[in-house]
Amino acid sequence: MNGFGLRDWWRSHATWRTAYLLFLGQVVSFVMALMSFTSSLIADLGVDTPLTQTTFGYFVLALVYGNLLLYRRQSLKVSWYWYLILGFVDVQGNYLVNEAYQFSSITSVTLLDCWTVAWVIVLTWFFLGTRYSLWQLFGVALCVLGLGLVLLSDAGVGGGGGSKPLLGDILVIAGTIFYAFSNVGEEFCVKKKDRVEVICMIGVYGFLVSVVEISVLELKSLESVEWTADIILSFFGYTVATFMFYSLVPFVLKLSGATMFNLSILTSDMWAVVIRIFFYKQQVDWLYYLAFGIVVVGLLLYSTTEKNSDPAPSLEDGNSNAQYQVLTDESEGSGSRNETLASTTQP
Repeated sequence: MNGFGLRDWWRSHATWRTAYLLFLGQVVSFVMALMSFTSSLIADLGVDTPLTQTTFGYFVLALVYGNLLLYRRQSLKVSWYWYLILGFVDVQGNYLVNEAYQFSSITSVTLLDCWTVAWVIVLTWFFLGTRYSLWQLFGVALCVLGLGLVLLSDAGVGGGGGSKPLLGDILVIAGTIFYAFSNVGEEFCVKKKDRVEVICMIGVYGFLVSVVEISVLELKSLESVEWTADIILSFFGYTVATFMFYSLVPFVLKLSGATMFNLSILTSDMWAVVIRIFFYKQQVDWLYYLAFGIVVVGLLLYSTTEKNSDPAPSLEDGNSNAQYQVLTDESEGSGSRNETLASTTQP
């Protein structure tokens, strides 16, 4: 089977393609659950250094993918300042969400990550030209309703976990805004440019931004940390999970897009429940189960109507430029024909 035959087979077997994308999404979801677990473990050990714990991950990304990029000996396909912006918003998202573990439970933080889906839909609608059906928007609305129940629980109605759960929830929601900008920016870059370059530059500029912010916001907290074997292992685990997460995310984004990606990783919430019950020996409030059920219904509704979405062709492939060229050639051809006709009719 030649390359074109394999490509046609892949496109015609939509079920296998969907299953493959869902599998990749679940791999990323599991890695994300590991990130959530190690981040909450770091907070549980009394360490409040959200910027430092992500800095190691950015450094490893820059080191590994930077060498690959140098081996290629090619110039950047995207201007450096765009990568600086992408690295900045990514650092802010990680900082706010990791800081939230100091005040809220792992279940609340991971479930409230779902807010990223709503922000991504808004951004892709306005900036990438993606269109969604009413059923898809209704599914997202159900997800937001479920997240509202989490806020209600953490505000005191159901007794959410954590020292200041409502403050933690606010930090997570603020972080998801930055995550949404980061995901949409990554989706655009990996679909139009080079995946290795995108990962490398996120690592480079994420590391530089993190170092600058650590010197301003986190230096005293970092100096007060008494490094033990448990803390070092937790940082190591978070760094490994971060490297795996950022290595897989651009690949999944290129195949499925930012919205489907964020929907796929929502199953990490189930892992968070398991961790909270069996590792932390904490009970989960009944409102959380209700919220999770509503979110699942919303996700199923969105997934079953995903085929109705109409993304902009220019961001999914290069056909728009070809279509534009065809239209240009046709218009030029039409103009030349008109000129020829005019010249022949002149006396």
